[in-house]
Amino acid sequence: MAGHSQFKNIMHKKGKVDAQRSKLFGKLAREITVSAKLGAPDPAFNPRLRAAILAAKAENMPKDNIDRAIKKAQGGDAETYEEIRYEGYGPGGAALIVEAMTDNRNRTASDIRAVFTKSGGNLAETGAVAFLFDRVGVVEFDAKAADADAMFEAAIEAGADDVASSEDGHEIYCEQGALAEVAKALEARFGEPKKSALVWRAQNTVDVDDEAAEKLIRLVESLEDHDDVQNVFVNFEVSEAAMARAGA
Repeated sequence: MAGHSQFKNIMHKKGKVDAQRSKLFGKLAREITVSAKLGAPDPAFNPRLRAAILAAKAENMPKDNIDRAIKKAQGGDAETYEEIRYEGYGPGGAALIVEAMTDNRNRTASDIRAVFTKSGGNLAETGAVAFLFDRVGVVEFDAKAADADAMFEAAIEAGADDVASSEDGHEIYCEQGALAEVAKALEARFGEPKKSALVWRAQNTVDVDDEAAEKLIRLVESLEDHDDVQNVFVNFEVSEAAMARAGA
């Protein structure tokens, strides 16, 4: 019986992981379809589509799924999605920016507001926290692509503004209008990056106590779990211990 229970637990966990993966693939496919619909269906001439495909590849999304998402846009039967940005505050005064893609603005706004409220935060007006972030381009490479000095030199030469290197990899930041050019120059030198996208980068991070950190982690997880949410950006840092306690 113990073995049977253990098997059930393993299957439950696998089912949860599979469900999360399916949801993630759905979000990635949506971004690919919308990107292909707004611009050229060829990623070589559509920076946003290229970024969406890179994001999909980073999550090991099958090529067939990517091709299907692009063809869906070409077929003209793709749903019409509206891109919306939500801003708010979480426990401890931390600021959050939520990017969503929805076919029902009222439903999504109501859902996002409920998630904030349940987590001890509050949804604010557009622009309420955006001034705490910079809208920038980021290109990411694995650590093995180059050492920190070589990556820094190449990034500055390509027109980037800042480079953050660690054992986890390299993050190259640039002005949003320069993203395509910087990404192209670095790819010619180091190969295809694992990410190339526009992001909201916090100008400064706020310190929060462990209790607030656990609530914030759960807030971010709840937001990311929503079908309409594509990205969540925050301006707080938490300790590994707080992440462990929150189950992250």
